[in-house]
Amino acid sequence: MATQLREKLELRTLVGDFGVEALGIDISRPLDPGVRAELRAAFGRHRVLVVRGQRLSPEAHIEFSRNFGEIEVHVLNEYHKAKYPEIFELSNIGPDGKPNAVHPDTGTLFWHTDASWRAKPALATILYAELAPKHGGHTMLADMIGAYEALGAAERERFAKLRALHDLNISRLKAGYPNLNETQSKEVPPVEQPVVRLHPPTGRKAIYLGSHAQEILDVPPLESRGLLERITNHCTEPRFIYDHVWRPGDLLMWDNRATMHRGTEYDPAQEPRLVRRTVIKGDAPIPVN
Repeated sequence: MATQLREKLELRTLVGDFGVEALGIDISRPLDPGVRAELRAAFGRHRVLVVRGQRLSPEAHIEFSRNFGEIEVHVLNEYHKAKYPEIFELSNIGPDGKPNAVHPDTGTLFWHTDASWRAKPALATILYAELAPKHGGHTMLADMIGAYEALGAAERERFAKLRALHDLNISRLKAGYPNLNETQSKEVPPVEQPVVRLHPPTGRKAIYLGSHAQEILDVPPLESRGLLERITNHCTEPRFIYDHVWRPGDLLMWDNRATMHRGTEYDPAQEPRLVRRTVIKGDAPIPVN
């Protein structure tokens, strides 16, 4: 197969240093090594990467993802795309090809960071849209480095000493879903994570929370709930947000070590939406205290 020509790549920043759009490339083909190196470096610096106007088969989606690391197979195997366990598919398309009025995962409407419930959480998430709603169904991303750096010195020092308990079972219940089955629960028991973690590509510090974080440890329950709400509200102020309005053929990827994200509402009875996702394995968070 032909590889991508390096000289076609153009990078355009999105919101300050948060996010970059790659133009002039076709990621359905194997990448030229120079293009791969530039994309990896840009993603490391900017934490969000957008590539529009693509036509990706599941195989091409998987192949592109491997440029950024090893793909993780999600514990929720009911979302796996047939023949492709690496792909987590979210769709409201029924057997008749029309919207079926069922939102595929209401948990995505809460601010979260993917797989923070693993001892070694996800490094990156790579989402590709086959079909996108005309109204709603955006993906909003919060810059957790920018949010941390905007805190006062006393709060930065305090938060760096805190740890939180992350639990997929509890966040699923909050979204209205039943408990994980016994096998799934054993695979992903609750884990402790630092509230502030190091972002290795930049050496900067990022807040690390989201809807999977159920409590801040060694803090009274009422104070813990208030603190989680206050930090989340701070991190999701408009100044820290990139709002991605989807078009079919968009690929959007984000660094879970330094972002938080959520989907916005859309009408699943009227608006078709079909997206597929791969997740890149990461390492245990590096605390900063």
